[in-house]
Amino acid sequence: MSVSSTDPRYPIGTFEAPASISREQIDEWIGEIEALPAEARELVTPFSRAQLETPYRPDGWTVQQVVHHMADSHLNSVIRFKWALTEERPTIKAYREERWANLADYRTEHLPLSLDLLDALHARWVVLLRGLTAADLEREFVHPDSGPMALASVVGMYAWHGKHHVAHIRTLAEREGWTG
Repeated sequence: MSVSSTDPRYPIGTFEAPASISREQIDEWIGEIEALPAEARELVTPFSRAQLETPYRPDGWTVQQVVHHMADSHLNSVIRFKWALTEERPTIKAYREERWANLADYRTEHLPLSLDLLDALHARWVVLLRGLTAADLEREFVHPDSGPMALASVVGMYAWHGKHHVAHIRTLAEREGWTG
């Protein structure tokens, strides 16, 4: 991962996979994936309805949309992992996350459903990730826009993804004085 950024879209910088990924690095990333649901829940639970409906930056998603997005994005990632582990270099389906963020469930549902989904999904995902062998981590899927992606780097990308969106919310809360 790169260092912090002044760009409000990337408060922790962009993800850059290391040239060489050790098992220790994989284990660290898995720990970050495991911690995300509790961290997200702790951060957003005290927020009021108005705070949940506040965009984290101008023209950005609301806090509520960010949390729903994390649940959907990580659900898609688990499916992609399973395809890569059970098929030979599958081409995965991309999705239009910006359009998903405007669907009714993002606008009208309260967060407990997506927070509960993150809890359950990450618990299962961590079991899957901890069981991956070195050979499994070398397996790839093909993203229609990004090309081939090895599972080892995707673990890191999703550890970054969770931290990236938590940073969006945390930065907003600090800027607005919502934290103590």
